[in-house]
Amino acid sequence: MQKIFLYLLLCATTSGYAQNKANPACGPVKETNKTKIMENKTTKHGKNVLGTDLEIAGTDPVTGYYRDGFCSSGADDRGVHVVAAVLTDAFLQFSKSRGNDLITPFPAYGFPGLKANDKWCLCASRWKEAYDAGVAPPVILAATHEKALEFATLEQLQSVK
Repeated sequence: MQKIFLYLLLCATTSGYAQNKANPACGPVKETNKTKIMENKTTKHGKNVLGTDLEIAGTDPVTGYYRDGFCSSGADDRGVHVVAAVLTDAFLQFSKSRGNDLITPFPAYGFPGLKANDKWCLCASRWKEAYDAGVAPPVILAATHEKALEFATLEQLQSVK
């Protein structure tokens, strides 16, 4: 009950952090808890964009929709957080300008805030939007789930250095 109240309070008192105006599903509102084991819906049988087993994307900070280090997705992940990326300042500023502030820490949810060179699982649609705007961060192909190919081509994912 307290978590629900905190979430409702967060949504009512912040603009853009919990409620991403451009894509509400891309906000970092999911609680980050390194000690919590969360069920991963696709990792056990997931493939990456190269057709091999999905590799871990990042653990410092712990990333992934399920906060298990993998860029996997399931039916409850409306944002499709499947693109493993090495963040850049340009992308972080772009995301913030779109209503998804990934920079500012939010301790109530264990969200540390992100900085350039952090590895993070991004919404596939946000990565593609950033690609089209010329500010997409580089992709870790072995850790990017094959579902990302529904949003961008392999050539697009490979092209950002």
